[in-house]
Amino acid sequence: MRTWVRFCRRHRWSVLVVWLLLAVGGAVVGGQIFDRAAVVGELSPQAESMRAKARLDQLKPEGPTIIAITKGLHPYDPGLVASVEEVTRELEPISKVETLYNAPGGAIGKDNLSTMIRVELTDPSKQDDIVSALRRIKAPQVLVGGETLAEREFADRAISGAALGESVGLAALALLLLLILGRSAWLPLVSAFVTVAATLLALRGLAEVTTVSEFAVNVVTLVGLGLSVDYALLILWRQRQDGLTERACRTVLVSGAVVGIALLGLMLLAEPLLASMALGGLVAVVVATAAALSVVPALLPENPSRIRETTLVGRMAAFAVARPAAVAAISAGALLLLALPFLGVKLHNSDARALPGASESRQVFEEYLHTFRQRPEPVTVVLEGGSGGEQMRDYLNRLNNVDGVARLEQRLEIPAGTTVIDLTPDAEQVAPEVVRAVRAIPAPAPILVGGPAAEIVDYRDAVLDRLPLMLAVIFAAMLALLYLLTGSLLVPVKALLLNLLSLGAALGVLSMIFKDLDLTTPVLLFVFIFGLSMDYEVFALSRIFEAYRESRDNTKAIIDGLSRTGGVLTTAALSLIVVFLGFVLGGLAPLTHLGIGMAVALIIDVTVVRGLLLPAVMHLIGHLNWWPGYPYGRFFAELGSKV
Repeated sequence: MRTWVRFCRRHRWSVLVVWLLLAVGGAVVGGQIFDRAAVVGELSPQAESMRAKARLDQLKPEGPTIIAITKGLHPYDPGLVASVEEVTRELEPISKVETLYNAPGGAIGKDNLSTMIRVELTDPSKQDDIVSALRRIKAPQVLVGGETLAEREFADRAISGAALGESVGLAALALLLLLILGRSAWLPLVSAFVTVAATLLALRGLAEVTTVSEFAVNVVTLVGLGLSVDYALLILWRQRQDGLTERACRTVLVSGAVVGIALLGLMLLAEPLLASMALGGLVAVVVATAAALSVVPALLPENPSRIRETTLVGRMAAFAVARPAAVAAISAGALLLLALPFLGVKLHNSDARALPGASESRQVFEEYLHTFRQRPEPVTVVLEGGSGGEQMRDYLNRLNNVDGVARLEQRLEIPAGTTVIDLTPDAEQVAPEVVRAVRAIPAPAPILVGGPAAEIVDYRDAVLDRLPLMLAVIFAAMLALLYLLTGSLLVPVKALLLNLLSLGAALGVLSMIFKDLDLTTPVLLFVFIFGLSMDYEVFALSRIFEAYRESRDNTKAIIDGLSRTGGVLTTAALSLIVVFLGFVLGGLAPLTHLGIGMAVALIIDVTVVRGLLLPAVMHLIGHLNWWPGYPYGRFFAELGSKV
């Protein structure tokens, strides 16, 4: 690494020209990724609920649906009736229109002052014409939405939200770094700019060979910004402390490997949206690490000014090691209490509720849920067989007697040879139990169970089934990397447990703020928070291990190591919090949840975990922290001492 750092400094102009070309390419071409990104489903097409959905589409194909809701007039107001019927006549040649006045059952809102018009597109290219026609309905308020309009709005807001988040985040970050670093503030900002630009360029290339999620672009930008600032700060801080830039670069290399492994673990979950974001995140990690190991050394000043150390984290560490049992017990207990609310969180499929409250598509969706939907969404059973016979009657009776089922209906418009049954649950909360109970009942023919509740069940099962493998891969890799760093087998175990406490507390706080979360949010937060927490763990442990090698005094090494890294950890955390909160301004619920969740996790990590729990636990473990050392020869010992 010393040779590499010298190479970057000696050939700094060549290094900078390469990165400048990548940055320019990203600025010119990388922006096209927003046009090439696509909507990626949360579930694999092989999931049972997805196969049920595909089979229903085969049995009764339906085009995209647009919904219009009129408000402020009685549904049978003559002027409203005439206006709706006029628009219906205009749309019938290009779509299928269902209104209160031409379809059985009608759709009158609970307030008796609203009605719903449902339009099924037979020609998707006419969507804008249909929306314009629906807006001409004469009512005090007409809201127009639907799944396709919500998806388009989500894509538009993903782009505008990313631009707003980056602009505000970078502006606030620049001000913060200027206050902390003075004239050196430009270096982390340059690293962040080239990282984001080069990452967008890489994603644009990736879009040629695979699908890149619109949501992933935002998340990748967030991760790239955060890590690039983190790594630049670590290298700059270390140079201004003692000039040992190569040691900081080695720490960055290990840290990048740690975060990359966490994202590789996420890819093992194999669900399309998570895999897409993991792949994009991995690109961001590689680019951020490469930029930190080349751009930052090339730009470092030859004679840096000394940095003024902060003693806050060192004082917290000294306090913790003076009373380790009490501090460890109270800190761990507090984090566990904070985590408890997550046990009661409601997880839902991604839908229009991800949009801001002012979004028309979201307002239409919520009006439908609260004003027009009389019962929970049904659990749908697709059975490949006829509806007659004693076995079928017995099966239908057992379905009707499932706990939590309020109503059983058989769809009559389905072609002969297949039976489709809708089971309406008593309440939204019991729908997942209904899905599991129905799947457990022996059927007279092959069945598929679908519906929104089944999608939630399938997603949970897919994640939980693969979670042990993901954790095993991540933990095994962390064990190997941290062993090379410290020669210890206990330190990685301790790091994993502390990071899980930090993650649980962050998810608990997020659950207290937001009662409903998107299905993907907890998994994404697990990976990103775990990766960043391990990032800070590597920063701290590298200095603690250096101090221990010099003094062989465990307590002194803990205090000295945390004192030396306290400033950079605090500055890095504050920088990332500013970046993450900038993305909250975009208004998309998943990004808001991710931004706030990661900001909360960082606050907990640099205060309770790094400042109190880490030193207390390491003091209690004592010299066993460094067991077994390097019993396998000089190679590992030298490698560990150099990292």
